[in-house]
Amino acid sequence: MTDIRKSYHSYLRLERGLSANSVEAYEQDLDKLFEYCESHGIDPIHATLSELQEFVYSTFSTTSNSRTQARVISGIHSFYKYLVYNRTIDQDPSELIDMPKKERHLPQVLSLEEIDAMINEIDLSSPQGHRNRAIIEMLYGSGLRVSELTTLKLSDMYLDEGYMLIKGKGSKQRLVPISPEADKWFRFWLQDRCHLNIDAKAGDIAFLNRNGGQLTRAMIFTIIRRLAEAAGIKKTISPHTLRHSFATHLLQNGADLRIIQQLLGHEDITTTEIYTHVDIQDLRKAILKFHPSNQK
Repeated sequence: MTDIRKSYHSYLRLERGLSANSVEAYEQDLDKLFEYCESHGIDPIHATLSELQEFVYSTFSTTSNSRTQARVISGIHSFYKYLVYNRTIDQDPSELIDMPKKERHLPQVLSLEEIDAMINEIDLSSPQGHRNRAIIEMLYGSGLRVSELTTLKLSDMYLDEGYMLIKGKGSKQRLVPISPEADKWFRFWLQDRCHLNIDAKAGDIAFLNRNGGQLTRAMIFTIIRRLAEAAGIKKTISPHTLRHSFATHLLQNGADLRIIQQLLGHEDITTTEIYTHVDIQDLRKAILKFHPSNQK
C-alpha cells in the first residue's frame, strides 16, 4: 500500500502538475478513505461502487459544506483513475459517484477607497515598507493569486517591457502586464532587496522576508489583514480579496470578460462569470438607492 501511495504522490506532482497544497489536500482525503476502509474491513484498492458510496455518505453526515464534499469526491475520482491508469485495476468503481452542486458565494470585494486606505497605512520608512506597497500593487494591480506572488521569480519579470510570466495552477503559464504603480514600487523594493543577506535558495525569488528567505503565504495573509485592521475595514479579507477586487473593478469599468479570464488565468470562463453577478448586485443597489420610486 505504501508503494501505491508514493507512486500516486509522484503522479499528482509530476504528471498532473498539481501544487504542493493541492497534493496535500488530495492525500488528506485519501487518508480518510483508507481509515474508513480499514475500520470496515474493506480493501481500498478493490472497493466497490456501493462501498465507496457508503464512505461518501458517511463523509456527508459530518459536513454539509458542498465544497468539502466535492473535494472529497474529486479526490476519490482522482485516486481510482490513477489505479486504472497504472493498470492496478481494470475499471474505475467511482465513475458513477456524482459531484454535489457547489454553492456559489459572491466574493468579498473592496472599494477603491478601502484599498487606498490600506495603502495609506503602509509605513514607507520601515524596512519592509516598499516591499509591502509593491505586494499590494501586484495583488490588486495584476490580480495575482497569493501562491503566484510568493513564487514569482525575478527572471520571469520583464520590467522594461511591462509584463511578467506567471506560473499558475497546474503549472500553466500566462503573461500578465505590470501596472505602472506596481512597476514603480517594485523598483523601490529592488533597491531595498539589495541590502538583504539573501538566502542562496531564494536568490531568484522576487519577494523576500526580512531574513532574506522566501515569503510565505501566511505572511502575506498577515500583512493584508494588519493593513485592513489599521484602515478600519470591518470586512473579512485575504490576499484573494484584492484579486477579486481587481477583476470586479475591471468589469465595472468596461473590460471584456474574456480579457479578465485571461488575466486571472481561469481555464473555464464560467469561473470568471461570477464577477458579472457582483456587478449585477451593484446595479441593483444603485436602482434601490437612486430610483425615485424607491426613495418614498
